[in-house]
Amino acid sequence: MGSLEKLVVQTQINAPAPRGPQLASAQYINSSLCNLNMAPLYQRYSLYSDNDTYIFVPEAAEARNLTIDRSSGDIVLSQPKTPIPPSTRRSGQQIYGILGTISLTLSEYILVITGRELQSRLMGHDIYRATNFEILPLNPNVSIENPPHVVESNFLALVRSHFQHGNFLFSYTWDLTTRLQAQSQRASGAEKSALWQLADDRFFWNRFLQTRLIESATSSNETSAWASYILPILYGTFDLRPIFLHGRQMQLCLISRRSRYRAGTRYFRRGVDNEGNVANFNETEQILLIEGPSGLSNGFNPESNYSSKFSFVQIRGSIPLFWSELNTLRYKPDLQIMELDNTQEALIGHLQKQTSTYGPVTLVNLINQKGHEKPVKDAYERQMAQLELPDVKYEYFDFHNECRKMRWDRISLLVDRIQDDLDSYGYFAHNSSDSTSRLQKGVVRTNCMDNLDRTNVVQATIAKWTLNKQLVEAGVLSPGAGVDDFETLSKDFREMWADHADAISAAYAGSGALKSDFTRTNKRTHKGLLEDGVKSITRYLKNTFLDGTKQDAFDLITGAWIPRKNPAASMFLVADTRPVIIRSIPAAASFSLFMICAGLTLPRTSDYSLVYYFLLWFFILAAALTFMVIHGVQYVAWPRLNPLTSIIYYDGPGFRSARNGMGLKATAHLDVHRKKWQGAGKHRHGLSVEEVELGTLKKSD
Repeated sequence: MGSLEKLVVQTQINAPAPRGPQLASAQYINSSLCNLNMAPLYQRYSLYSDNDTYIFVPEAAEARNLTIDRSSGDIVLSQPKTPIPPSTRRSGQQIYGILGTISLTLSEYILVITGRELQSRLMGHDIYRATNFEILPLNPNVSIENPPHVVESNFLALVRSHFQHGNFLFSYTWDLTTRLQAQSQRASGAEKSALWQLADDRFFWNRFLQTRLIESATSSNETSAWASYILPILYGTFDLRPIFLHGRQMQLCLISRRSRYRAGTRYFRRGVDNEGNVANFNETEQILLIEGPSGLSNGFNPESNYSSKFSFVQIRGSIPLFWSELNTLRYKPDLQIMELDNTQEALIGHLQKQTSTYGPVTLVNLINQKGHEKPVKDAYERQMAQLELPDVKYEYFDFHNECRKMRWDRISLLVDRIQDDLDSYGYFAHNSSDSTSRLQKGVVRTNCMDNLDRTNVVQATIAKWTLNKQLVEAGVLSPGAGVDDFETLSKDFREMWADHADAISAAYAGSGALKSDFTRTNKRTHKGLLEDGVKSITRYLKNTFLDGTKQDAFDLITGAWIPRKNPAASMFLVADTRPVIIRSIPAAASFSLFMICAGLTLPRTSDYSLVYYFLLWFFILAAALTFMVIHGVQYVAWPRLNPLTSIIYYDGPGFRSARNGMGLKATAHLDVHRKKWQGAGKHRHGLSVEEVELGTLKKSD
């Protein structure tokens, strides 16, 4: 790699992270971390409704009811002790939170949490996972079970699917979206702010859904009264394990936070957008809480504030270039890199966001230097070589080459190469026995192609290295000892990171993480290789045939696409406009396979006649499958709300590994998507990618 092996690049940072040890009041740090004076949220509601209104009645003294007019959509807060209209009926379900509202083609809907599961308690705060949801229509003529229009039914199915299959976390008393260090740095006046005002905008997953409630709060002179209804949720993971080691009570916690910007699935959201947001961006925070040497109580006390608090943050995200991998029915997708005029601007925008948030950044790139991934690596390094950014370092590590033949212990080579940066960045540490706190002054940003499997292994290794240092600093371990020397601690650590990896992978790629056997057991096994094969096949099937609707759900919930109040304008969501021959070929393949199976099972009258029988149906099956592979793009379940047409048929400067699945010249007229693209005049050389794919909000016209 030459001079790029450890390339240092430089930038001006508008708001750099503090450097060196930072001093702060221990009393203030404890208060801000626990949000002692934060405006309280209501934790339970009863719902009353009739054809005119929905009334949410909190189970709290002197609470003000929230009333939503079903005809006008107006949202108002009633005065305390306002009586409930006798015409309303009380719902039998308990409400645990309001996710927000969403407007579809026939009605506006209220989304509420009707089931929750306590995950654990962190520093005395309950952390919940939402388990059940309910959709309430404002239009009394719209039935959730039997919507009056097929388009509305499709939208409602997207909303249900999104919340049923995601991992959504929340707390009524603690800001789960913000890392400990950022909470400690808040101004003292922020403690009295509402939870939604404190939440990190990137990880406030239902921010778009909460728009109407937030607008009502900000336009009112009673903001705190509204704040009790606005509950931020986090799309991510949470795990906490109590640990007892050398007479010290501890808690080890792992939190991942998924960004709502450029959210999506593995092959339908790659790279960066115009605003510098990247796909599959996750912040991972490892928290360690330790009691003092003498203990704070008899036995384990989950309410303890703990004498020592440590936090270590890492980030991951897609390579910040304009690039994509296109499904074509083949196992390996076509790789495409788009060299647009604003590539450098988008890359700088992304890096400046990270440095202004976390301080100096070390970019660890794990993709292969040969084969399918090489063009992405080369393009990334070309762009990095042109930058002059003082607080960004680039470190390349050829993961598969260095760790081949299951030599996973060689990941330590990467840790050795970035150890100076890790030592310089440090971690957030606060000890309640003195008045100083030390801040993490930088962050490691890791990526591979999917930012899943290799990234998980490397982040877990760096996290273990840091945990060792923290335990030694706290006096729990002696110098030279490590996490792996204690089986219970090592097992908890490995399981936490493996579960974390599986959850992030399932959200983005549709299966658990590959290579998780190493994370769970500290070694690579042949059984793990077989499991990875099954997971890879699962990913292929989901990414090719199911992820289109999953991506549509992401776009709908995060506000990347907004429907009009006219279902006829969105009929393209449910209509199949492909030519009849394209639609009929899979049926022909299925029927020929059925006939072959029938020939194998039915009684035989003549082996001679069966030869021609099987030749006929095998020929039809082979012809149908060949046709489908040649026209593979037509059989992929693409997203429909924000179609990737301009990505699929991009012919500007850049790199394309192949153009598989595009059909033949003789069958080009069968490609409806290509004809629409050409008819719009967007196929000309040098034009940029469709704006919505690069981050511009799109509305249905």
